Amino acid sequence: MKIAPALKEAVSILCLVLVGGLGIANGAPPAHRHRARYVPPVDPAKDDITADDDPVVRQIAVDALGHQKGSVVAVDPSSGRVLAVVNQKLAFSSGFEPCSTIKPFVAIAGLQEGVITRDTMIRVAKRRYMDLTEAMAHSNNKFFEAVGTQLGFQRVINYEQQLGLGQRVGFNIPEEQPGRLPPSPPAFGGVARMSSFGEGIRITPFQLASLEATLANGGTQYYLQYPRSDEDRQNFVPRVRAQFDIAPLLPDLRDGMLAAVMYGTAHRSYDPDGEQDLGKTGTCNDETMGGRLGWFVSYADQAHPRIVIVVLLHGGSRVISGPYASEIAGRIYRGLYERNYFALSEPAADSSRRLQFSAGASQ
Repeated sequence: MKIAPALKEAVSILCLVLVGGLGIANGAPPAHRHRARYVPPVDPAKDDITADDDPVVRQIAVDALGHQKGSVVAVDPSSGRVLAVVNQKLAFSSGFEPCSTIKPFVAIAGLQEGVITRDTMIRVAKRRYMDLTEAMAHSNNKFFEAVGTQLGFQRVINYEQQLGLGQRVGFNIPEEQPGRLPPSPPAFGGVARMSSFGEGIRITPFQLASLEATLANGGTQYYLQYPRSDEDRQNFVPRVRAQFDIAPLLPDLRDGMLAAVMYGTAHRSYDPDGEQDLGKTGTCNDETMGGRLGWFVSYADQAHPRIVIVVLLHGGSRVISGPYASEIAGRIYRGLYERNYFALSEPAADSSRRLQFSAGASQ
């Protein structure tokens, strides 16, 4: 006698129901689907004091950062005035490894000391060579390891000290931390890794903003100032920390930072219709706190720089990276452009005195 297919299916379902019922009756727990642990959204700006920030810059930065665990620092490169600090607790912390954001400053040392020119080709793989522009665009570690090795530890450290690393670069900002420079070549990778990843260095977003502002304005390093009262804001006067005779070197460096945005590691910040930024990404593991770091340091516009933006991301997710930090900065630049920020801003006059790097940098 043939059993109809429908009857067979009905019998199978009945058996499953009976077996499941017996299992529960005998004390076996019912099967449950795995549920992902709920992670509440992060509000990076929730503990900030907002009265001291430029309201337009701050709101755009807060919106761009969203719920990411990170910080944004914005500075006027023509005066050193801090415009906004989002997630002030993170920004004022003791410092982080700079990752590849150290590379522009190693390049400055290499250019100044004659170790490289913009056309120097360095072997980075078995059959591949790069010049400075391409190495900056693609953040090539081998290139900068070679430059740092030729410079040597002492020259690299001398330049970094003169540029303010390991020191406070702010004026009357009590929360600012000095970061740290290593007293000797790092045990892991030596000066080569120090020149490509910033191994052994701890840098703050304020120091990176100060360094980028110096590149943006042609060599003047202003003390960063964060006016906290109406009187401070009304009486604000730029204060020069140092003046570096690096203007002839900057076109070579800026080409690489522009290339990073146009087609390199920072291409996610590129806006074909808006104000174009120049910048450098950085991605590495955080050896101190665990997790990953994503940096992007940049400025815009090219002809008359109006703003420096540093984005720092920190967390365990693989999304945390320099390219993603550049995307967040791109959102900020687009927001500023849409509000005519670049058309309305006027750079401050520079009446500072021009000095060279001290002779100690060449030793």
